[in-house]
Amino acid sequence: MGKYDKYNPQSRLGDKPWTIHPIWRGIGCLMMVIIPLVAFAVAVLLVDANSQQHWLVVPYQMSQDITIPFLGTIDNFYAVILVTVLLSLIGFGILTIIYSIIYSAFGPPRYGPVDSPPIRRSRRSGR
Repeated sequence: MGKYDKYNPQSRLGDKPWTIHPIWRGIGCLMMVIIPLVAFAVAVLLVDANSQQHWLVVPYQMSQDITIPFLGTIDNFYAVILVTVLLSLIGFGILTIIYSIIYSAFGPPRYGPVDSPPIRRSRRSGR
């Protein structure tokens, strides 16, 4: 803000040159719900298969059964929750990588109409 500029919050706000289509907000909200649900289902299957095949040793503290009033008994609750969190992180990471590849391929150009690319300087030998 300049020395002689009056503070007016309405004058500073302008319209954005772009808007996000509401469908993308809905898709993002669905992905925030769907990925953990799918991760939970896969975690239940993985932990059950691990208890039968003995791929990894699960400590006794993580293999306790928990009874939830409306859901019933969940076997190996803490192991399922740990695997769910790991699978959710992997799922969101994969989506982030896919989004960044698509954005870099189809996104806006790196330089705008008033920008110029950086100057390339030749390297001198001896430095």
